[in-house]
Amino acid sequence: MFNKVILMGNMTRDPELKYTQNGVALCKFGLAMNRKFKDQSGADREETCFVDVTAWKKTAELVSNYLSKGSQCLIEGELITEEWQDKTTGKNRSKLSVRAVNVRFVGSKQDQAVPTFQQPAPVQPIAEDDVPF
Repeated sequence: MFNKVILMGNMTRDPELKYTQNGVALCKFGLAMNRKFKDQSGADREETCFVDVTAWKKTAELVSNYLSKGSQCLIEGELITEEWQDKTTGKNRSKLSVRAVNVRFVGSKQDQAVPTFQQPAPVQPIAEDDVPF
């Protein structure tokens, strides 16, 4: 099985940082992505897709500290199904959302000073004999 989502868009609201009973950080926010296209008559059209995103642990804290409504970011993550029971009707409900694995800042040069929110890969030293030139 393969479950990977890559989205780039603007945050629709300020991130909401919370902590579980075990002290694990989680941050929920919305992301909007626009798609421009021409309809059958040739007129320019635009539609917006809204997605709920959840980040966990250190990524959640960094998103909360550095991003806000309107911030542009790139999300790498996976689709998850959230299920709950509607309080008013008692019916089971569900929706797809994204669990963020990596969050990257996108935008102006000022934004580029903010770190990328992902775990760095370990750097392997290269022996001088391995250099091809």
